[in-house]
Amino acid sequence: MRHEPVNPALSRRNLLRAAVALPLAAPALRRAQAADGARIALIHMNDFHSKHEGVAEGGSVCRPGRACAGGSARLAGAIREARAAAIAEGRAPFLLDAGDQFMGSLYYTLHRGLAEAAVQRAVGTMAMALGNHEFDNGPETLARYAAAVPFPLLSANLDTRAEPLLRDRVSAFSVIESQGVRIGVVGVTTPDTATSSSPGPNLRFTDPMEAAERAAFTLRRQGVGTVVLLSHLGLPADRRLAAEVEGVDAIIGGHSHLLLANGLAGAVGPHPLVVQGKGRDVRIGQVACHGRYLGRMDLDLGADGRVAAHGGAVREIGPDVAEDPAVAAVVAEYAAPLGEIRHRQLAMAEGSFPNEACRQAECALGSLVAEAALARIPGAEIAVVNGGGLRAGLPEGVLTYGDVLAVLPFGNTLATLTLRGGAVRAALENGLSRLPALAGRFPHVAGLRLRFDPAAPAGQRVREVVLADGRPLEADRAYRVVTNDFMRGGGDGYAVFRDDALEAYDDGPPLEEVVADYLAARGRVAPVVDGRVGRG
Repeated sequence: MRHEPVNPALSRRNLLRAAVALPLAAPALRRAQAADGARIALIHMNDFHSKHEGVAEGGSVCRPGRACAGGSARLAGAIREARAAAIAEGRAPFLLDAGDQFMGSLYYTLHRGLAEAAVQRAVGTMAMALGNHEFDNGPETLARYAAAVPFPLLSANLDTRAEPLLRDRVSAFSVIESQGVRIGVVGVTTPDTATSSSPGPNLRFTDPMEAAERAAFTLRRQGVGTVVLLSHLGLPADRRLAAEVEGVDAIIGGHSHLLLANGLAGAVGPHPLVVQGKGRDVRIGQVACHGRYLGRMDLDLGADGRVAAHGGAVREIGPDVAEDPAVAAVVAEYAAPLGEIRHRQLAMAEGSFPNEACRQAECALGSLVAEAALARIPGAEIAVVNGGGLRAGLPEGVLTYGDVLAVLPFGNTLATLTLRGGAVRAALENGLSRLPALAGRFPHVAGLRLRFDPAAPAGQRVREVVLADGRPLEADRAYRVVTNDFMRGGGDGYAVFRDDALEAYDDGPPLEEVVADYLAARGRVAPVVDGRVGRG
Protein backbone atom coordinates (compact mmCIF):
# COMPACT_ATOMS: atom_id res chain seq x y z
CA MET A 1 0.00 0.00 0.00
CA ARG A 2 1.59 3.29 -1.08
CA HIS A 3 0.90 6.80 0.11
CA GLU A 4 1.65 10.13 -1.50
CA PRO A 5 4.06 12.35 0.44
CA VAL A 6 2.41 14.62 2.97
CA ASN A 7 2.39 18.31 2.02
CA PRO A 8 5.94 19.50 2.77
CA ALA A 9 4.60 22.94 3.69
CA LEU A 10 3.39 21.47 7.01
CA SER A 11 5.96 22.74 9.52
CA ARG A 12 7.03 21.47 12.92
CA ARG A 13 5.04 24.35 14.43
CA ASN A 14 1.94 23.18 12.61
CA LEU A 15 2.56 19.68 13.88
CA LEU A 16 2.59 20.96 17.43
CA ARG A 17 -0.64 22.81 16.80
CA ALA A 18 -2.16 19.64 15.42
CA ALA A 19 -1.02 17.71 18.48
CA VAL A 20 -2.67 20.26 20.76
CA ALA A 21 -5.89 19.96 18.79
CA LEU A 22 -5.79 16.16 18.84
CA PRO A 23 -8.27 15.60 21.70
CA LEU A 24 -10.93 17.43 19.69
CA ALA A 25 -10.35 15.06 16.78
CA ALA A 26 -10.27 11.88 18.88
CA PRO A 27 -13.46 10.35 17.43
CA ALA A 28 -11.74 10.23 14.01
CA LEU A 29 -8.79 8.17 15.31
CA ARG A 30 -8.72 4.45 14.78
CA ARG A 31 -7.50 2.12 17.51
CA ALA A 32 -3.92 0.98 17.05
CA GLN A 33 -3.99 -2.21 15.01
CA ALA A 34 -1.52 -4.46 16.80
CA ALA A 35 -2.72 -7.59 18.49
CA ASP A 36 -1.84 -7.98 22.16
CA GLY A 37 1.37 -9.96 22.31
CA ALA A 38 2.27 -9.60 18.61
CA ARG A 39 5.90 -10.47 17.93
CA ILE A 40 7.86 -9.33 14.90
CA ALA A 41 11.37 -9.72 13.45
CA LEU A 42 12.87 -6.88 11.42
CA ILE A 43 15.37 -8.56 9.10
CA HIS A 44 17.46 -5.68 7.84
CA MET A 45 20.32 -4.57 5.61
CA ASN A 46 21.75 -1.33 4.26
CA ASP A 47 24.33 0.07 1.82
CA PHE A 48 24.68 -3.07 -0.31
CA HIS A 49 26.27 -1.10 -3.17
CA SER A 50 25.83 -3.75 -5.86
CA LYS A 51 28.33 -6.15 -4.25
CA HIS A 52 26.68 -9.26 -5.66
CA GLU A 53 29.88 -11.31 -5.58
CA GLY A 54 30.93 -10.18 -2.11
CA VAL A 55 33.97 -8.17 -1.06
CA ALA A 56 37.50 -8.92 0.08
CA GLU A 57 39.31 -7.08 2.84
CA GLY A 58 39.60 -3.37 2.05
CA GLY A 59 36.48 -3.42 -0.12
CA SER A 60 38.20 -4.85 -3.19
CA VAL A 61 36.77 -7.39 -5.61
CA CYS A 62 36.69 -11.01 -4.43
CA ARG A 63 39.31 -13.32 -5.86
CA PRO A 64 39.40 -17.14 -5.86
CA GLY A 65 41.31 -18.52 -2.91
CA ARG A 66 41.03 -15.35 -0.81
CA ALA A 67 38.80 -14.64 2.17
CA CYS A 68 35.58 -13.04 1.02
CA ALA A 69 32.45 -11.82 2.81
CA GLY A 70 28.90 -11.19 1.68
CA GLY A 71 27.60 -11.80 -1.81
CA SER A 72 23.97 -11.91 -2.88
CA ALA A 73 23.63 -15.71 -2.84
CA ARG A 74 25.02 -16.04 0.70
CA LEU A 75 23.01 -13.05 1.91
CA ALA A 76 19.88 -14.61 0.43
CA GLY A 77 20.65 -17.86 2.23
CA ALA A 78 20.96 -16.00 5.53
CA ILE A 79 17.71 -14.12 4.84
CA ARG A 80 15.91 -17.39 4.13
CA GLU A 81 17.17 -18.90 7.38
CA ALA A 82 16.31 -15.79 9.41
CA ARG A 83 12.81 -15.67 7.99
CA ALA A 84 12.19 -19.36 8.68
CA ALA A 85 13.54 -19.09 12.23
CA ALA A 86 11.36 -16.07 12.96
CA ILE A 87 8.22 -17.82 11.77
CA ALA A 88 9.09 -20.94 13.79
CA GLU A 89 9.34 -18.72 16.87
CA GLY A 90 5.95 -17.16 16.22
CA ARG A 91 7.32 -13.90 14.86
CA ALA A 92 6.16 -12.05 11.76
CA PRO A 93 9.25 -11.38 9.59
CA PHE A 94 9.72 -8.10 7.69
CA LEU A 95 12.68 -7.73 5.28
CA LEU A 96 13.69 -4.06 5.19
CA ASP A 97 16.42 -2.15 3.36
CA ALA A 98 17.81 1.27 4.42
CA GLY A 99 19.04 2.21 0.95
CA ASP A 100 22.07 2.49 -1.34
CA GLN A 101 21.60 -0.66 -3.37
CA PHE A 102 23.09 1.24 -6.33
CA MET A 103 26.70 1.86 -7.32
CA GLY A 104 29.82 -0.04 -6.42
CA SER A 105 30.43 -2.80 -8.97
CA LEU A 106 30.33 -3.59 -12.65
CA TYR A 107 26.88 -5.11 -12.12
CA TYR A 108 25.51 -1.63 -11.57
CA THR A 109 27.75 0.02 -14.17
CA LEU A 110 26.36 -2.23 -16.90
CA HIS A 111 22.82 -3.04 -15.72
CA ARG A 112 21.92 0.24 -13.96
CA GLY A 113 19.91 -1.21 -11.06
CA LEU A 114 18.18 -4.10 -12.79
CA ALA A 115 20.52 -6.69 -11.24
CA GLU A 116 19.75 -5.26 -7.80
CA ALA A 117 16.02 -5.31 -8.55
CA ALA A 118 16.17 -8.96 -9.64
CA VAL A 119 17.91 -10.03 -6.43
CA GLN A 120 15.54 -8.00 -4.25
CA ARG A 121 12.54 -9.61 -5.92
CA ALA A 122 14.07 -13.03 -5.31
CA VAL A 123 14.74 -12.45 -1.60
CA GLY A 124 11.39 -10.76 -0.93
CA THR A 125 12.36 -7.23 0.12
CA MET A 126 9.26 -5.56 1.58
CA ALA A 127 10.25 -1.87 1.73
CA MET A 128 13.32 0.26 1.05
CA ALA A 129 14.40 3.82 1.79
CA LEU A 130 16.07 5.66 -1.06
CA GLY A 131 19.76 6.29 -0.45
CA ASN A 132 21.81 9.03 -2.06
CA HIS A 133 23.34 6.64 -4.59
CA GLU A 134 19.93 5.73 -5.97
CA PHE A 135 20.13 9.15 -7.66
CA ASP A 136 23.62 8.79 -9.16
CA ASN A 137 22.42 8.40 -12.72
CA GLY A 138 19.44 10.70 -12.55
CA PRO A 139 15.68 10.22 -12.32
CA GLU A 140 15.51 8.11 -15.47
CA THR A 141 17.60 5.28 -14.02
CA LEU A 142 15.78 5.40 -10.68
CA ALA A 143 12.38 5.36 -12.42
CA ARG A 144 13.36 2.27 -14.41
CA TYR A 145 14.47 0.53 -11.22
CA ALA A 146 11.26 1.57 -9.44
CA ALA A 147 9.21 0.00 -12.20
CA ALA A 148 11.11 -3.27 -11.73
CA VAL A 149 10.49 -3.74 -7.99
CA PRO A 150 7.17 -4.73 -6.34
CA PHE A 151 7.81 -3.06 -2.98
CA PRO A 152 7.49 0.61 -1.91
CA LEU A 153 10.42 2.99 -2.30
CA LEU A 154 10.28 5.47 0.56
CA SER A 155 11.56 8.99 1.13
CA ALA A 156 9.37 11.29 3.21
CA ASN A 157 11.68 14.27 2.70
CA LEU A 158 11.80 13.99 -1.10
CA ASP A 159 9.49 16.35 -2.98
CA THR A 160 8.83 14.69 -6.35
CA ARG A 161 5.96 16.92 -7.52
CA ALA A 162 8.04 18.63 -10.21
CA GLU A 163 9.57 15.37 -11.51
CA PRO A 164 7.04 13.36 -13.56
CA LEU A 165 9.33 10.32 -13.79
CA LEU A 166 9.20 9.80 -10.01
CA ARG A 167 6.02 11.57 -8.95
CA ASP A 168 4.05 8.34 -8.60
CA ARG A 169 6.95 6.02 -7.77
CA VAL A 170 8.19 7.27 -4.39
CA SER A 171 6.14 7.42 -1.18
CA ALA A 172 6.65 9.03 2.20
CA PHE A 173 5.50 5.91 4.02
CA SER A 174 3.71 2.61 3.59
CA VAL A 175 1.80 0.09 5.68
CA ILE A 176 3.05 -3.47 5.16
CA GLU A 177 1.83 -6.77 6.52
CA SER A 178 3.39 -10.10 7.46
CA GLN A 179 1.72 -13.09 9.13
CA GLY A 180 -1.31 -10.92 9.88
CA VAL A 181 0.70 -8.17 11.63
CA ARG A 182 0.75 -4.66 10.14
CA ILE A 183 3.42 -2.03 10.71
CA GLY A 184 4.02 1.42 9.28
CA VAL A 185 7.33 2.10 7.53
CA VAL A 186 8.71 5.60 6.83
CA GLY A 187 11.77 6.44 4.73
CA VAL A 188 14.12 9.45 4.82
CA THR A 189 17.07 10.33 2.57
CA THR A 190 20.10 12.47 3.37
CA PRO A 191 19.57 16.03 2.06
CA ASP A 192 23.23 16.00 0.97
CA THR A 193 21.99 13.98 -2.02
CA ALA A 194 21.29 17.30 -3.73
CA THR A 195 25.05 17.91 -4.04
CA SER A 196 26.62 14.48 -3.50
CA SER A 197 24.65 12.76 -6.26
CA SER A 198 22.89 13.68 -9.51
CA PRO A 199 19.15 13.93 -8.78
CA GLY A 200 18.47 16.41 -11.56
CA PRO A 201 16.87 19.86 -11.37
CA ASN A 202 13.31 18.87 -10.48
CA LEU A 203 13.70 17.06 -7.17
CA ARG A 204 13.83 18.86 -3.82
CA PHE A 205 15.09 17.43 -0.52
CA THR A 206 13.45 18.81 2.62
CA ASP A 207 14.21 18.57 6.34
CA PRO A 208 14.24 14.84 7.22
CA MET A 209 13.38 15.43 10.89
CA GLU A 210 10.20 17.33 10.08
CA ALA A 211 9.31 14.91 7.28
CA ALA A 212 9.73 11.88 9.55
CA GLU A 213 7.58 13.47 12.24
CA ARG A 214 4.82 14.31 9.74
CA ALA A 215 4.80 10.78 8.37
CA ALA A 216 4.82 9.11 11.80
CA PHE A 217 2.00 11.42 12.94
CA THR A 218 -0.06 10.54 9.87
CA LEU A 219 0.44 6.83 10.42
CA ARG A 220 -0.67 7.17 14.05
CA ARG A 221 -3.75 9.04 12.92
CA GLN A 222 -4.52 6.11 10.62
CA GLY A 223 -4.40 3.74 13.57
CA VAL A 224 -1.02 2.16 12.88
CA GLY A 225 0.45 1.12 16.22
CA THR A 226 4.09 0.40 15.28
CA VAL A 227 6.23 2.74 13.17
CA VAL A 228 9.65 1.78 11.80
CA LEU A 229 11.86 4.41 10.19
CA LEU A 230 14.21 3.44 7.35
CA SER A 231 16.84 6.17 7.59
CA HIS A 232 19.55 6.91 5.08
CA LEU A 233 20.97 9.75 7.17
CA GLY A 234 23.82 8.15 9.13
CA LEU A 235 24.09 7.08 12.75
CA PRO A 236 24.65 10.53 14.34
CA ALA A 237 21.50 11.84 12.68
CA ASP A 238 19.62 8.69 13.66
CA ARG A 239 20.48 9.30 17.30
CA ARG A 240 19.08 12.83 17.09
CA LEU A 241 16.01 11.63 15.25
CA ALA A 242 15.35 8.95 17.88
CA ALA A 243 15.60 11.52 20.67
CA GLU A 244 13.55 14.28 19.06
CA VAL A 245 10.93 12.80 16.71
CA GLU A 246 7.75 11.50 18.29
CA GLY A 247 5.99 8.34 17.30
CA VAL A 248 8.89 6.21 16.01
CA ASP A 249 9.51 2.79 17.58
CA ALA A 250 12.59 1.58 15.70
CA ILE A 251 15.11 2.93 13.20
CA ILE A 252 16.88 0.81 10.60
CA GLY A 253 19.74 3.04 9.49
CA GLY A 254 22.31 3.35 6.75
CA HIS A 255 24.64 5.81 5.00
CA SER A 256 27.41 5.92 7.63
CA HIS A 257 28.48 2.28 7.00
CA LEU A 258 28.77 1.62 10.75
CA LEU A 259 28.18 -1.66 12.52
CA LEU A 260 25.91 -1.96 15.55
CA ALA A 261 26.39 -5.47 16.91
CA ASN A 262 27.07 -7.41 20.08
CA GLY A 263 30.43 -9.13 20.24
CA LEU A 264 31.56 -8.52 16.65
CA ALA A 265 34.84 -6.84 15.74
CA GLY A 266 34.49 -3.29 14.47
CA ALA A 267 31.12 -2.63 16.10
CA VAL A 268 30.63 0.94 17.36
CA GLY A 269 27.68 0.08 19.59
CA PRO A 270 25.21 -2.63 20.57
CA HIS A 271 22.42 -4.10 18.49
CA PRO A 272 20.01 -2.58 18.92
CA LEU A 273 21.24 0.77 20.19
CA VAL A 274 18.53 2.11 22.51
CA VAL A 275 17.91 5.87 22.65
CA GLN A 276 15.45 7.50 25.01
CA GLY A 277 12.93 9.30 22.84
CA LYS A 278 9.84 11.39 23.43
CA GLY A 279 7.47 9.10 25.29
CA ARG A 280 9.19 5.84 24.28
CA ASP A 281 12.56 4.21 23.82
CA VAL A 282 13.72 3.90 20.20
CA ARG A 283 15.78 0.96 18.96
CA ILE A 284 18.39 1.61 16.24
CA GLY A 285 20.06 -0.96 13.98
CA GLN A 286 22.69 -0.59 11.25
CA VAL A 287 24.85 -3.34 9.71
CA ALA A 288 27.89 -1.69 8.11
CA CYS A 289 27.82 -2.14 4.31
CA HIS A 290 28.35 -4.38 1.26
CA GLY A 291 26.18 -7.25 2.50
CA ARG A 292 28.82 -8.44 4.98
CA TYR A 293 26.23 -8.61 7.78
CA LEU A 294 22.52 -9.24 8.16
CA GLY A 295 20.59 -7.82 11.08
CA ARG A 296 17.60 -9.26 12.88
CA MET A 297 15.82 -7.03 15.39
CA ASP A 298 13.13 -8.89 17.36
CA LEU A 299 10.38 -6.73 18.87
CA ASP A 300 7.60 -7.80 21.22
CA LEU A 301 4.63 -5.45 20.85
CA GLY A 302 1.96 -4.45 23.28
CA ALA A 303 -1.72 -3.97 22.46
CA ASP A 304 -1.06 -0.37 21.39
CA GLY A 305 1.82 -1.39 19.11
CA ARG A 306 4.54 -0.03 21.37
CA VAL A 307 7.65 -2.11 21.93
CA ALA A 308 7.55 -4.01 25.22
CA ALA A 309 10.82 -5.95 24.74
CA HIS A 310 13.51 -6.48 22.14
CA GLY A 311 16.14 -9.01 21.11
CA GLY A 312 17.84 -10.33 18.01
CA ALA A 313 21.39 -10.38 16.67
CA VAL A 314 23.64 -9.51 13.74
CA ARG A 315 25.03 -12.31 11.61
CA GLU A 316 28.29 -12.18 9.70
CA ILE A 317 27.87 -13.34 6.11
CA GLY A 318 30.97 -15.44 5.66
CA PRO A 319 31.90 -18.68 3.86
CA ASP A 320 29.94 -20.70 6.43
CA VAL A 321 26.63 -19.32 5.12
CA ALA A 322 25.01 -21.59 2.55
CA GLU A 323 24.22 -19.91 -0.77
CA ASP A 324 20.68 -19.70 -2.04
CA PRO A 325 20.80 -21.51 -5.41
CA ALA A 326 18.00 -19.47 -6.98
CA VAL A 327 19.72 -16.18 -6.20
CA ALA A 328 23.08 -17.61 -7.30
CA ALA A 329 21.42 -18.30 -10.67
CA VAL A 330 20.12 -14.73 -10.87
CA VAL A 331 23.60 -13.35 -10.20
CA ALA A 332 25.12 -15.69 -12.79
CA GLU A 333 22.65 -14.44 -15.39
CA TYR A 334 23.64 -10.82 -14.84
CA ALA A 335 27.33 -11.73 -14.59
CA ALA A 336 27.43 -13.39 -18.01
CA PRO A 337 28.13 -10.26 -20.07
CA LEU A 338 30.69 -8.90 -17.59
CA GLY A 339 33.44 -11.49 -17.86
CA GLU A 340 35.36 -10.36 -20.92
CA ILE A 341 35.33 -6.73 -19.75
CA ARG A 342 36.54 -7.20 -16.22
CA HIS A 343 39.13 -9.92 -16.72
CA ARG A 344 41.47 -7.83 -18.88
CA GLN A 345 44.78 -7.65 -16.98
CA LEU A 346 46.44 -4.26 -16.51
CA ALA A 347 49.26 -4.27 -13.97
CA MET A 348 50.77 -5.86 -10.87
CA ALA A 349 50.14 -4.26 -7.44
CA GLU A 350 52.93 -4.77 -4.92
CA GLY A 351 50.48 -4.20 -2.07
CA SER A 352 46.82 -3.50 -1.52
CA PHE A 353 45.23 -0.07 -1.99
CA PRO A 354 42.33 0.03 0.51
CA ASN A 355 39.67 2.74 0.34
CA GLU A 356 38.58 2.67 3.99
CA ALA A 357 40.39 5.87 5.07
CA CYS A 358 39.90 7.84 1.85
CA ARG A 359 37.04 9.97 3.23
CA GLN A 360 39.08 11.48 6.04
CA ALA A 361 42.80 11.23 5.24
CA GLU A 362 45.32 10.86 2.47
CA CYS A 363 45.23 7.34 1.03
CA ALA A 364 47.39 5.61 -1.54
CA LEU A 365 44.36 4.86 -3.71
CA GLY A 366 43.31 8.52 -3.88
CA SER A 367 46.86 9.60 -4.77
CA LEU A 368 47.02 6.93 -7.50
CA VAL A 369 43.79 8.14 -9.13
CA ALA A 370 44.85 11.80 -8.86
CA GLU A 371 48.26 11.03 -10.42
CA ALA A 372 46.56 9.16 -13.27
CA ALA A 373 44.26 12.13 -13.92
CA LEU A 374 47.15 14.61 -13.87
CA ALA A 375 49.29 12.49 -16.19
CA ARG A 376 46.50 12.25 -18.78
CA ILE A 377 46.22 15.99 -19.52
CA PRO A 378 49.30 17.66 -21.03
CA GLY A 379 50.01 20.96 -19.33
CA ALA A 380 47.85 20.24 -16.28
CA GLU A 381 49.47 21.32 -13.03
CA ILE A 382 47.05 20.18 -10.30
CA ALA A 383 44.61 17.28 -9.90
CA VAL A 384 41.90 17.03 -7.24
CA VAL A 385 39.63 14.00 -6.84
CA ASN A 386 37.06 13.22 -4.14
CA GLY A 387 37.45 10.36 -1.69
CA GLY A 388 33.77 9.47 -2.00
CA GLY A 389 34.29 8.57 -5.64
CA LEU A 390 36.55 5.65 -4.68
CA ARG A 391 34.02 2.90 -4.12
CA ALA A 392 36.35 -0.08 -3.55
CA GLY A 393 39.99 -0.82 -2.89
CA LEU A 394 42.54 -2.40 -5.22
CA PRO A 395 43.91 -5.79 -4.14
CA GLU A 396 47.51 -6.90 -4.08
CA GLY A 397 48.54 -8.92 -7.13
CA VAL A 398 47.33 -8.80 -10.70
CA LEU A 399 44.99 -5.87 -11.32
CA THR A 400 42.23 -6.15 -13.88
CA TYR A 401 39.90 -3.73 -15.58
CA GLY A 402 37.16 -5.11 -13.34
CA ASP A 403 39.14 -4.02 -10.29
CA VAL A 404 39.32 -0.48 -11.65
CA LEU A 405 35.62 -0.45 -12.47
CA ALA A 406 34.86 -1.47 -8.89
CA VAL A 407 36.88 1.50 -7.65
CA LEU A 408 35.36 3.95 -10.15
CA PRO A 409 31.85 2.73 -11.04
CA PHE A 410 30.20 6.11 -11.62
CA GLY A 411 31.08 6.57 -15.29
CA ASN A 412 32.56 10.02 -14.57
CA THR A 413 34.63 11.73 -17.22
CA LEU A 414 37.79 13.73 -16.84
CA ALA A 415 37.21 17.50 -16.62
CA THR A 416 39.82 20.19 -17.15
CA LEU A 417 39.52 23.81 -16.04
CA THR A 418 41.53 26.94 -15.51
CA LEU A 419 41.30 28.26 -11.95
CA ARG A 420 43.08 30.95 -10.00
CA GLY A 421 45.10 29.91 -6.98
CA GLY A 422 42.68 31.50 -4.52
CA ALA A 423 39.87 29.40 -5.95
CA VAL A 424 42.02 26.26 -5.73
CA ARG A 425 42.59 26.99 -2.05
CA ALA A 426 38.84 27.52 -1.55
CA ALA A 427 38.18 24.15 -3.19
CA LEU A 428 40.59 22.46 -0.79
CA GLU A 429 38.87 24.17 2.15
CA ASN A 430 35.58 22.69 0.96
CA GLY A 431 37.16 19.25 0.79
CA LEU A 432 38.34 19.51 4.40
CA SER A 433 35.22 21.20 5.78
CA ARG A 434 33.42 18.13 7.14
CA LEU A 435 36.23 16.70 9.26
CA PRO A 436 36.30 14.86 11.62
CA ALA A 437 33.24 13.27 10.00
CA LEU A 438 33.72 10.95 7.06
CA ALA A 439 32.94 12.90 3.90
CA GLY A 440 32.98 12.06 0.23
CA ARG A 441 34.40 15.52 -0.54
CA PHE A 442 37.76 14.85 1.15
CA PRO A 443 40.40 15.92 -1.43
CA HIS A 444 43.08 13.69 -2.92
CA VAL A 445 45.64 15.58 -4.94
CA ALA A 446 48.50 15.40 -7.39
CA GLY A 447 50.82 18.22 -8.40
CA LEU A 448 50.65 19.90 -5.01
CA ARG A 449 51.10 19.35 -1.30
CA LEU A 450 49.10 20.88 1.52
CA ARG A 451 49.08 21.08 5.30
CA PHE A 452 45.88 21.61 7.25
CA ASP A 453 44.62 21.95 10.80
CA PRO A 454 41.49 19.82 11.36
CA ALA A 455 40.79 21.64 14.65
CA ALA A 456 40.49 25.05 12.97
CA PRO A 457 37.05 26.37 11.93
CA ALA A 458 35.73 25.06 8.62
CA GLY A 459 36.90 27.36 5.85
CA GLN A 460 40.12 28.21 7.73
CA ARG A 461 41.82 24.83 7.87
CA VAL A 462 44.35 25.06 5.04
CA ARG A 463 47.68 26.21 6.46
CA GLU A 464 49.98 25.90 3.44
CA VAL A 465 49.72 24.87 -0.21
CA VAL A 466 52.75 24.38 -2.43
CA LEU A 467 53.15 22.93 -5.89
CA ALA A 468 55.00 19.66 -6.39
CA ASP A 469 58.21 21.60 -7.16
CA GLY A 470 57.98 23.50 -3.87
CA ARG A 471 56.71 26.83 -5.21
CA PRO A 472 53.85 28.33 -3.15
CA LEU A 473 50.36 28.46 -4.63
CA GLU A 474 49.79 32.05 -5.82
CA ALA A 475 46.30 33.42 -5.20
CA ASP A 476 46.06 35.41 -8.46
CA ARG A 477 47.85 33.09 -10.83
CA ALA A 478 45.77 30.89 -13.17
CA TYR A 479 46.42 27.12 -12.95
CA ARG A 480 45.37 24.27 -15.19
CA VAL A 481 43.38 21.88 -12.95
CA VAL A 482 42.03 18.42 -13.70
CA THR A 483 39.18 16.76 -11.80
CA ASN A 484 36.07 14.72 -12.67
CA ASP A 485 32.88 16.05 -14.26
CA PHE A 486 30.85 15.47 -11.07
CA MET A 487 33.08 17.79 -9.05
CA ARG A 488 33.39 20.23 -11.96
CA GLY A 489 29.60 20.57 -11.88
CA GLY A 490 29.64 21.55 -8.19
CA GLY A 491 29.17 18.06 -6.73
CA ASP A 492 30.29 17.37 -3.14
CA GLY A 493 30.19 21.12 -2.47
CA TYR A 494 32.86 22.02 -5.05
CA ALA A 495 30.86 25.00 -6.30
CA VAL A 496 34.09 26.88 -6.93
CA PHE A 497 34.89 24.46 -9.77
CA ARG A 498 31.55 25.29 -11.34
CA ASP A 499 31.35 29.02 -10.67
CA ASP A 500 34.94 30.29 -10.75
CA ALA A 501 36.40 28.42 -13.73
CA LEU A 502 37.96 30.80 -16.25
CA GLU A 503 37.49 28.09 -18.87
CA ALA A 504 36.44 24.45 -18.64
CA TYR A 505 36.16 21.26 -20.67
CA ASP A 506 33.98 18.54 -19.15
CA ASP A 507 33.92 15.90 -21.88
CA GLY A 508 37.22 14.16 -21.31
CA PRO A 509 37.73 10.38 -21.37
CA PRO A 510 36.01 8.18 -18.76
CA LEU A 511 37.94 8.26 -15.49
CA GLU A 512 38.10 4.47 -15.25
CA GLU A 513 39.79 4.35 -18.68
CA VAL A 514 42.26 7.00 -17.56
CA VAL A 515 43.25 4.95 -14.51
CA ALA A 516 43.31 1.67 -16.46
CA ASP A 517 45.62 3.18 -19.08
CA TYR A 518 47.85 4.65 -16.36
CA LEU A 519 48.20 1.24 -14.69
CA ALA A 520 48.86 -0.55 -17.97
CA ALA A 521 51.55 1.96 -18.94
CA ARG A 522 53.41 1.41 -15.68
CA GLY A 523 52.96 -2.32 -15.37
CA ARG A 524 53.73 -2.34 -11.64
CA VAL A 525 52.51 -0.05 -8.84
CA ALA A 526 53.04 0.13 -5.09
CA PRO A 527 50.84 1.81 -2.48
CA VAL A 528 52.46 5.01 -1.19
CA VAL A 529 51.28 7.54 1.37
CA ASP A 530 53.80 10.40 1.15
CA GLY A 531 52.25 13.13 3.30
CA ARG A 532 50.99 15.25 0.39
CA VAL A 533 47.79 15.94 2.41
CA GLY A 534 49.25 16.41 5.87
CA ARG A 535 47.94 17.49 9.23
CA GLY A 536 49.77 20.08 11.25
